[in-house]
Amino acid sequence: MSDEVWKRDEIESPCIKVCVVHPEARLCTGCLRTLDEIAGWSRMTPQERRAVMEALPGRRPLLHKRRGGRAGRLAR
Repeated sequence: MSDEVWKRDEIESPCIKVCVVHPEARLCTGCLRTLDEIAGWSRMTPQERRAVMEALPGRRPLLHKRRGGRAGRLAR
């Protein structure tokens, strides 16, 4: 079976199959989308998808790596 059947003429998802939600930023650490954006992706217009895609690079700084285990989290 060919993958040709599954090709569409639309903006592809930014999903990289690393689906972990950051506990504070509430963004997927893989694709940087919000849970609402992920859930609604298939219903978005091409313009809405394009807007999300353009916003993604600016979200990377929102993800901070936690350090120091439990003690590091409690020090905040």
